[in-house]
Amino acid sequence: MPMNPPITSGKTTTKREIVERIAAETNQPRAEVKRTIQAFLDEVIEELGRGHRLEFRDFGVFEIRERAERRAQNPKTLEQVVIPARKTVKFKTGRLMKVRVGNPEDE
Repeated sequence: MPMNPPITSGKTTTKREIVERIAAETNQPRAEVKRTIQAFLDEVIEELGRGHRLEFRDFGVFEIRERAERRAQNPKTLEQVVIPARKTVKFKTGRLMKVRVGNPEDE
């Protein structure tokens, strides 16, 4: 049974850090890498906004899901409230990401 790597203390990697790493690795100017990454992210948002499913082999799949209207209760006042229907983005990990990140519950 393979052991999963320990979960770190919640370090956040920023887009800036990724831009700097890719720029160094590819010998491209940071500004160009930043424009490319931002253009990619903008396209992902646009496609999801159109309701399209995005599939990146071995990385994962993004798709829009409809969440139905539901009733909930305010825990402080105990008042019943209606949470309206809405759309949300679902991400399902791809094969290589599952292997690298180690999500045994998804296998």
